[in-house]
Amino acid sequence: MKEKILLVDDEKEIADLIELYLKNEGYTIYKFYNGNDALNCIETEKLDLAILDVMLPDTDGFTICKKIREKYFYPIILLTAKVEDIDKIMGLTIGADDYITKPFNPLEVVARVKTQLRRYMLYNHTDSDDIDECTNRYDIRGMVINKDTHKCTYLGKSLSLTPIEFSILWHLCENKGKVVSSEELFEAVWGQKYLDNNNTVMAHIGRLREKMNEPSRKPKFIKTVWGVGYQIE
Repeated sequence: MKEKILLVDDEKEIADLIELYLKNEGYTIYKFYNGNDALNCIETEKLDLAILDVMLPDTDGFTICKKIREKYFYPIILLTAKVEDIDKIMGLTIGADDYITKPFNPLEVVARVKTQLRRYMLYNHTDSDDIDECTNRYDIRGMVINKDTHKCTYLGKSLSLTPIEFSILWHLCENKGKVVSSEELFEAVWGQKYLDNNNTVMAHIGRLREKMNEPSRKPKFIKTVWGVGYQIE
């Protein structure tokens, strides 16, 4: 069964164009030009990914993103005409997995969708016959993370992580004791070239710490090495 994608953009031409390209890839598209209809769809359909325009006539993509994250962990891609870092950081902090700045090539949207779905399906694979609980697992200072089951606990508490958050945490655990730069993290997790002044990693690290109830100033688990990167000791 092909994946179901929610698409919300009040610019009809853009929404129709993205829909056309994604349908050509075989995806099922639920397309809306306003936020209220999209919110109704979230509650009635089992979705695999959401593409949300930030600016909508009745609400905004940030609000829809937060609503989705109250219950669901499928990937969210934001479409934005804004280029300010603060808007990107806000979207990533409240749970978005990626963002695309307008104007864009629809083929880029397709590529980003495929990347996010591939990661999501990989980490939500639940066929118990194929899972070895002892494989791909780290137990570090109260953090237990299992790549096969996509489960993670910290100090006995289960953490509900998006695929991106899981990937960041897993990469840091793989490099335990080493300082991992933002550039390395971004290119390993997103599979794209890192650009200067990219605050994407910082926003996701902040969200991870929030879920772990870690203080932002003196976190105990994911340490910030200023001017260098991040480290799990």
